[in-house]
Amino acid sequence: MTARTTHLDDGVRTAMQALSAAAKKGLGDPALAELVQIRASQLNQCAFCLDMHLAIARRHGVSERQLDLLGAWQEAGDVFDERERAALALTEAVTVLTDRHVPDDVYEQAAKHFDDTRLAHLVALITVINSWNRLMVGRRIPPGSTEW
Repeated sequence: MTARTTHLDDGVRTAMQALSAAAKKGLGDPALAELVQIRASQLNQCAFCLDMHLAIARRHGVSERQLDLLGAWQEAGDVFDERERAALALTEAVTVLTDRHVPDDVYEQAAKHFDDTRLAHLVALITVINSWNRLMVGRRIPPGSTEW
């Protein structure tokens, strides 16, 4: 696999970075934001984003145990609290969209843990990381690359 030489122009990159920052700020929980971005990146198999967000998650104090078990969060017992599990379920539902919609029970569970504004920012963050994943995977940008 070789990286494709298509580069994002500054306008696209700047807009995406601004959207990411706004969604994270509105969510108000940097560690949770990283768990969400890592889970979406796992589902989308984006090595570039995984590499970056795993490092950021560690800086925000996300435990190695959570990072190790994130791929099996539903089976990880009390490693993830109810709020984190609700956010991760919503992440999977929005990322995969197998039924062409987010199931009501998944959305309602997330709504129990996030007010309207934070829930909207969570959905925005999930949408943005999925866009980043597609931009990086589609162009085959390798982990650690500075040429994106």
